[in-house]
Amino acid sequence: MSRRLALLAVLAVLCAGAELVAGRGMAPGAVWDVLAGGGDATERHILLQLRVPRLLVSLGAGACLAVAGLVLQSALRNPLAGPEVTGVTPGAVLGAVTATGLGLAGWDSPLAVVVAACAGGCTGAALLWLLAGRGGGDPASTAVHGVLVSAVLGGLTAMVLLVAPGELGSVVQWLIGTTEGRVWQHWHLLWPWALAWGTAAWLLAGPLTLLRCGDDTALAAGLSVRRARTLALLCAVALTAGAVAAVGALGFVGLLAPHLAVAVLGADLRVTLPGAALVGAVVVGGADAAAQLFSRLPVPALDSGRLVLPVGALTACLGAALLLVVVGRAPDRTF
Repeated sequence: MSRRLALLAVLAVLCAGAELVAGRGMAPGAVWDVLAGGGDATERHILLQLRVPRLLVSLGAGACLAVAGLVLQSALRNPLAGPEVTGVTPGAVLGAVTATGLGLAGWDSPLAVVVAACAGGCTGAALLWLLAGRGGGDPASTAVHGVLVSAVLGGLTAMVLLVAPGELGSVVQWLIGTTEGRVWQHWHLLWPWALAWGTAAWLLAGPLTLLRCGDDTALAAGLSVRRARTLALLCAVALTAGAVAAVGALGFVGLLAPHLAVAVLGADLRVTLPGAALVGAVVVGGADAAAQLFSRLPVPALDSGRLVLPVGALTACLGAALLLVVVGRAPDRTF
């Protein structure tokens, strides 16, 4: 397991390096010059004030979403549970967009965005909890109710445009998910939030392992199932809200990264939870590097300097394809 964790850490470092050199504005060779202490003022600004915080935010958001997804899947005993299909992500988006539209939050007040996103995420999770039942329901039932809750919350988000049409750019940004324009302020807000709630999730590794075995087994072991599940859902909502407030709704990261982590590291959540954080960081960091590279290469052919591919669009497309593969290979999989 230590070797596999080390390999994931190496992959994260490689994705970070690729993300630093993939963007526009400076040649890859200039990146290494700046890292070595050289480069002009413009190159240093692009790398140190734009690319590095963007890199850190993408890695941190990916780790948050992956850990949140693994916590949800374990607490609900549902391999289809994830922030994207349990109402947490669309609820967090609705909270952030509504607060922005009402003038209560914005990029100049990121803490207010996190609070609003957390409140929205809790609302989305509560709606699913009421519809699917306290036990979380079977995978198909939870997925259906999750789609229903997500559709309702998405409709409410669209209605925000009727109240504040000037916020269209913010709505699209949060709905798709992007790391474009992230600066140090976003990172300084994200990392303590992610560290605190990620640590809380890791401390729940034992109860989550019992929950994966079933409520009867957990009760026989002396676990307070209701309290443990509530704490786990709170951690998942908080981690998702922090990620959404930083980068918007990155599709399928929180749903599929836990499957990859479990496949690589096994079911021991003391190891798999940190591993899921690395997997999420690798997925989002790699996708962001690919998105920047794709946005950079077609520019001469299209005669455009404004082509930007949001990383959320790439993770959604790749995640949907991978989800079809997972479901097709294991249609009856349960915990």
